[in-house]
Amino acid sequence: MTHSPGTALVTGASSGIGAVYAHRLAKRGYDLILVARNGEKVKSLAARLTSETGCSVKVIPADLGDKAALAKVEAVLRDDNSITMLVNNAGAAALTPLLDSGVDQMEAMIMLNVTALTRLTYAAAPAFVARGAGTIINIGSVVGIVPERLNGVYGASKAFVLALTQSLQHELADKGVRVQAVLPAATATDIWEKGGFHHSKLPAGTAMSTEDMVDAALVGLDQGEVVTIPPLQDGDDWTRFDAARLALTSKFGNSAPAPRYRAAEPARKIA
Repeated sequence: MTHSPGTALVTGASSGIGAVYAHRLAKRGYDLILVARNGEKVKSLAARLTSETGCSVKVIPADLGDKAALAKVEAVLRDDNSITMLVNNAGAAALTPLLDSGVDQMEAMIMLNVTALTRLTYAAAPAFVARGAGTIINIGSVVGIVPERLNGVYGASKAFVLALTQSLQHELADKGVRVQAVLPAATATDIWEKGGFHHSKLPAGTAMSTEDMVDAALVGLDQGEVVTIPPLQDGDDWTRFDAARLALTSKFGNSAPAPRYRAAEPARKIA
């Protein structure tokens, strides 16, 4: 008898990256809880996955930008002891420059990319720690490293995802909880169209398929990576970058400002 890996809760599961995660995890033997705004679409996916794999699939239609709906998903993560994995995939993007983007749109994006992800993580992590096992996968973006590339608020929200993941890994690794940040570059999903630019207009050979992206991310998870960047061809590039970042921290412990910040002494008057 094959041991079940448990239940994976996937947000933003009706299409794109989330739907592929649902399919791949079902193939790996997980039961699923799929969260998405588009209830009809995610129910159709659930029926197909059950038919193909025999896994149990529950559906929670929910807009995670709505506090009441978000609270319901948090409660499921806290109370359902079968859940062993959280895939924080739901998110929004903005491609226009900050000055051309409405602040209400930016606030809504922060609510989904940052606040909802954080609250779901806070709901799952204590439950996983209590059981001594669990996995949290946070879908970020390479713009979290290079926020100059797209809308600054979008980049900042993904920088938050990366920083939170690295901090959680540091805090929870010895408690049996695995944490991974996945940083895609251009991926062929409808998030581009929703942001006002279809991925088909990108230069040829630059947009990765959702299937390749998720498959690579799961290999990275299997290999124990904390940060997985599917399009980065040489993984040592990230290893060196991250090592340099950590090495820099040893140089911060100084009570005196650096010489370049010392105010120049006023010139003495000659009598």
